[in-house]
Amino acid sequence: MGLGLLGVCLVLLVGLGGLWTWALLPGPGAGQVVQVHWSAAAPTSSAGERLAEHGLIASPRLFELYLRLVRPSVEPAAGAHLLNDRLSPRELVQRLARLPSRPTVKVAVPEGFNHVQLGERLEKLEVCSKSAFLDAVHSRALLAELSIRGSSAEGLLFPATYELGVNSAASSVVRTMVKTFRARLAKLSERYPQQRLELTRTRGWSEHEIATLASIVEKEAAHADERPTIASVYYNRLDDPDFRPKRMLQADPTAAYGCLIRGSEIPSCTGFDGKVTPAMLRDPENPYNTYRHAGLPPGPIANAGAGALEAVLSPTRTDYLFFVATGQGRHTFSRTLEEHNRAIDKRR
Repeated sequence: MGLGLLGVCLVLLVGLGGLWTWALLPGPGAGQVVQVHWSAAAPTSSAGERLAEHGLIASPRLFELYLRLVRPSVEPAAGAHLLNDRLSPRELVQRLARLPSRPTVKVAVPEGFNHVQLGERLEKLEVCSKSAFLDAVHSRALLAELSIRGSSAEGLLFPATYELGVNSAASSVVRTMVKTFRARLAKLSERYPQQRLELTRTRGWSEHEIATLASIVEKEAAHADERPTIASVYYNRLDDPDFRPKRMLQADPTAAYGCLIRGSEIPSCTGFDGKVTPAMLRDPENPYNTYRHAGLPPGPIANAGAGALEAVLSPTRTDYLFFVATGQGRHTFSRTLEEHNRAIDKRR
């Protein structure tokens, strides 16, 4: 009897060892990224079949045995998943359950990136899919949870280097970046308390408007030392009673952003390839066209770094109303339209 029980135990150990070894083998694919949506109602017992349908495993039965015998307490997280068909069964389980033991990657978010570019980078690094990230950025429920004004989290996805788990929930990525933005803005507000108070008191601005103007400054300024001056130009255009067209920021990047997010809904954006055209700047149907709509655009057009945020909080005091590119990312600033036209002629 004792020998029989020992024999059974040995067989089980050998079987479990074989199953463990199998779970470490790479998947059947060639390294293609696969998107899978897991329903909260989907039973764990169907995981093998679901993954096999997507080409992620070769044996649903062995995968189900592995889950049942080796990882019985693990369940796939509901929602969108970004997986790879070369992952081993063990790695698939780590990612599907979003276990802390799954790998992390460093994600560098450059200053001036918009949420579409960021979504592409996150998908390339297998953090989350671009589509899931864009959905999270525009999720009304998530925006309400984070008390974000506007139609998206654009502008609050702070440029920094993040250590993120592969196959993360897109909503958690957005939360992390918004938290970082608010921490940095809070530090800058402590540095410039009077200026922040003045923006709130005289203009009624919150983080939404600060992030919006900072995003325009970020897209226009190639050099850090020009950011405060460019910010002053936009403040002057908003405030100078003699500037015409009145309160028009006249920033090319805002019109381009409208085409990016609205596309063919806007007539002048048909065939948009990233370049701003005269037709785009004449089109009043683009809500982000600051040549046709006074004041700030509806929201940020990119994610500004600390330098651009600081420039908005503490701009250089100037009476400049115009600037034109002079090459190598530099600009010539002018007080009058006549000076501006001469600068343009000189550039030509």
